[in-house]
Amino acid sequence: MSSTQFSYQQLASFSRQVFLAIGCPEADAETATRVLLSADLRGIDSHGIARLSGYIRLWEAGRVNARPDVQVIHETPSTAVVDGDRGLGLVVAPFAMQVAIDKARQVGTGWVSVQNSNHYGIAGWHAMMALQHDMIGISMTNASALVAPTFSTERMLGTNPIAVAIPAGTEPAFVADMATTTAANGKLEILQRKKQAAPPGWIQDADGHPTTDAHALKSGGALLPLGGDREHGSHKGYALGAIVDILSGVLSGASFGPWVPPFPAYVPMPTYMPGKGIGHFFGAMRIDAFRPAEDFKSNMDQWIRRFKSARPAAGEEKVLVPGDPERELEAERMQQGIPLLQPVVEDLQTLSQRFSIPLIIS
Repeated sequence: MSSTQFSYQQLASFSRQVFLAIGCPEADAETATRVLLSADLRGIDSHGIARLSGYIRLWEAGRVNARPDVQVIHETPSTAVVDGDRGLGLVVAPFAMQVAIDKARQVGTGWVSVQNSNHYGIAGWHAMMALQHDMIGISMTNASALVAPTFSTERMLGTNPIAVAIPAGTEPAFVADMATTTAANGKLEILQRKKQAAPPGWIQDADGHPTTDAHALKSGGALLPLGGDREHGSHKGYALGAIVDILSGVLSGASFGPWVPPFPAYVPMPTYMPGKGIGHFFGAMRIDAFRPAEDFKSNMDQWIRRFKSARPAAGEEKVLVPGDPERELEAERMQQGIPLLQPVVEDLQTLSQRFSIPLIIS
């Protein structure tokens, strides 16, 4: 499928104007744009500007508050609960992560759970906020139920990602950002746009049988936990997804399990909701609360260099450290532009007409 190249500046200007058009304050529009496009820069195209029209549909349906009053509703010196007031997760999550960082600055670590939020983009962006403060950042979120637990045909969990960002000295930071499913739903959506089949181990049909039909979710199928099946460790992916759901939803007072609000605005909301909206969970740990930061970062440099120097398997060029592919692609796309598939361009053109905001094609 053909793609069109856009510069980061073009997409940033367009996204910012769209967020302003729905009523976001200037600072929130800037934040939402940075978080959104960080996904495109890092090659996580499923969570970038391709999601913009979905956010607007949620706003049109009254499920996103463009001017939220985000507040800390409970706290201790090292913990807090944040109510996102139905705001864009792209705005609520950075607020909450900053609270975690501020608490870590004061007492060594900060832990923040969030209720009443929405989809927050890529988990890694929020975890990476801690890096510039010589802190380790942790970010996770629950999501609408598309995933069947091991041995089940029923959708009970979201793709529920986990991200951990760890600073180093002269080496680039270690950044792990992953769904707890074999593949995120956004990757399935990309295959649908390209009219391609899904790899084995990604999804099952309505009866619980493996399938490569990228449209299987539309006929009652489900995504599979990390591992794909019991023989390949799907029970571990199921457990990881459950941990994210409990910390993000049960702990915060957000909805959880099969009751998390769906991302597509056209999907009906659950008739019963045990909590408020989507939930997130963040952590920040000040390195010098454990040992001198420079000593730690020096050892991290050693760790990274040794892993990168590991002998590659036959047919492989080199061993990578988590965060390497995304960092390299970010530098490339910032310079050369971001490719968008035609269906995504068409979505943006629809938004362009809807808000009378020009979309410039290079």
